[in-house]
Amino acid sequence: MSEMRAARFDRYGPPEVLYEGTLPKPVAGPDEVLVRVHATSVNGGELSARAGKVKLVTGRRFPKGTGIDIAGEIAGVGSSVRHLEVGERVWGAMPHLRFGAAAEYVAVRPRQLSYAPEGIDLVRAAALPGVGTTAITALRDKIGLMSGERLLVRGAAGGVGSVAVQLGHALGAHVTALAGAKALDFVRELGADEAHDYRTTGPAALGPFDAVLDMVGTELGVYRGLLSSGGRMVSIAFDADRPLCWVGSVLASAVHGSRRVRAFSGNPTHELFADLAAYVEKGAIRPVVDTVHPLSGIGEAHRAMEAGGVRGKHVIQVK
Repeated sequence: MSEMRAARFDRYGPPEVLYEGTLPKPVAGPDEVLVRVHATSVNGGELSARAGKVKLVTGRRFPKGTGIDIAGEIAGVGSSVRHLEVGERVWGAMPHLRFGAAAEYVAVRPRQLSYAPEGIDLVRAAALPGVGTTAITALRDKIGLMSGERLLVRGAAGGVGSVAVQLGHALGAHVTALAGAKALDFVRELGADEAHDYRTTGPAALGPFDAVLDMVGTELGVYRGLLSSGGRMVSIAFDADRPLCWVGSVLASAVHGSRRVRAFSGNPTHELFADLAAYVEKGAIRPVVDTVHPLSGIGEAHRAMEAGGVRGKHVIQVK
């Protein structure tokens, strides 16, 4: 059996535990496709998994892989798979709570993929699958954002935030973005109508809003208080350092009816990746890449993301 390169770690810990190793190249089962990965990107959940903050979910068996987003081309097709052929460009994500996309090949079921959007290279495309489908689910499906409504995006310069600003603008909302001082012009370029430095502009100076999308995970009750009557809020930033506080805030908000803080665990499938591709092809969403790293630089990518100040995504080029 041939081998492939893949990002690995043998224990939980800081970014330095990550390394480029080898493991057997996967073989597509009858209902799977083999994807040659061109690129993946780093998501917040991968940082927590590598650090051991969610070891009750990830377990103690090592070595482990990392990476969720997939952008590449089909290299093999299982006997039961229809409508997909070798050589086609695809994007998508690993199944829920599974990692390993930071590798030369992955074997996944077709429902985890759709055709990659036309007019965009696969390295840049890798910045979008996870964060793009999260933004669509939050704003379109959970919040039901409508044209003319006022939207606050908290954490607007990061992966999900940079897409949410674009999508909110495309849906016709008035978008207010909270980000670091150095990123204010950046989020305005993405479509924010207003942009404020989160360090100097507190909640008391903001609102009211019809919708709040939170990518920070703290002070949920304070930001929920900015909602107008009938307002909706979604938080997708689980506070791994204070999980009980975060869960308590979400549960306590349930007594407020429509002003409840909603949360969800993303598990996108084919239809949602196809929707995201359509938004990209019509120009409503574009990938935002902070830095492209080689597979051997996976540790540096994690370290840079943990340092903060990210604009969009750190992408790992595999091919």
